[in-house]
Parts: sequence; C-alpha cells; structure tokens
Amino acid sequence: MGLFMAGMKTKKTEESVDAFLNGIADEQRRKDSIAVLALMKAAAKADPKMWGGAIVGLGQRTIRYPNGRELDWFSIGFSPRKDALALYLAGGIETHAELVEKLGKYKTGKGCLYIKRLDDINLPALKALLKAAVAAAKDS
Repeated sequence: MGLFMAGMKTKKTEESVDAFLNGIADEQRRKDSIAVLALMKAAAKADPKMWGGAIVGLGQRTIRYPNGRELDWFSIGFSPRKDALALYLAGGIETHAELVEKLGKYKTGKGCLYIKRLDDINLPALKALLKAAVAAAKDS
C-alpha cells in the first residue's frame, strides 16, 4: 500500500511522540529515530505529531488530487519499521534525486526512503534533503 493510500486512513492524533519513540524495543532503531526526529524538527521548524499509530509527522500541508479531493498530511515524517526507518518526503523521491544519491546506504520504496542505520548516512546530505522536502511541501 502506498503512502497516499495509507494517508486516507492515517490521521493526526494527540498520542505522545516521545512515548512512541521510547517504546521502540530495538535500541539502535530508537536512537536513530530520536536523531532523525531532531533533524526533522530543525528542518521543518515544527513540533512532531503522531499520524496513526506508527508515523511521526512534522509540518502541515494539503494534498490536492486531480479529482478535487483534498487530504491533510505532514510535510516530512518517518516511521521506525522493523527493518529500517521509512522517511516520507514531500515532493517524492524523484524530485530530490540529486540529494538522495549523496545519502550513502539507502533503499527506496513507493513514496519513501528506507534507511537501515543512520551511521550509514551522509548527515549533511540528509539535512539538505529534509530542508528541500519542507520547501517542496510549501510549494505544493
């Protein structure tokens, strides 16, 4: 299921982001998630919110579909999955291809970027990518 299919059911909640992140069993995934959150907060200049039960999103934008339907969504976000961190970036992966190529070890999926370990990532490139995604969200 793609990001936007999930988005139709995934809504912003008032659940605690800190409680969610502190509840991640895998120590490395928990540390990486907290570090990614700090990078996203700096890029988005926004407080994190839970979206559904497993996505941390920052910022706010409205996605408009060709049929006129609108969907409230976040500018940038992530989800600590079992095998990797899934990063959700406004504008899509293709829009930011030049920055994505500089990241280091990653995989892509439909609408998201998967990072196994933050240690494998070029942090200046990730910071630039997050800023570009926030800018893309403002333009959409």
